[in-house]
Amino acid sequence: MKIRRRYVFTGTVQGVGFRWRAQQAAKLYGLTGWVRNDWEGSVTMELQGEAALLDKVIVLLENARYVGIDRVESSLLPLEPGERSFRTDYSW
Repeated sequence: MKIRRRYVFTGTVQGVGFRWRAQQAAKLYGLTGWVRNDWEGSVTMELQGEAALLDKVIVLLENARYVGIDRVESSLLPLEPGERSFRTDYSW
């Protein structure tokens, strides 16, 4: 079943290639969504696709070199049916 989930990561998640890794992992599993750095030092990501594949992305990020995730908050969101890709959002 397809779902959409928002994640907020805190810890050592900026300046360590987190967004690049998130984008590569999402592409690997054919997921859509976006990832961005937040002004206070966290990273927010929305992922859409099969629930098991979203979980695989999170595992990859948790085990990524140089990344130190202290906490992950997540919430379920409505699907975005027209979304076709995963992107990095550079705006604050």
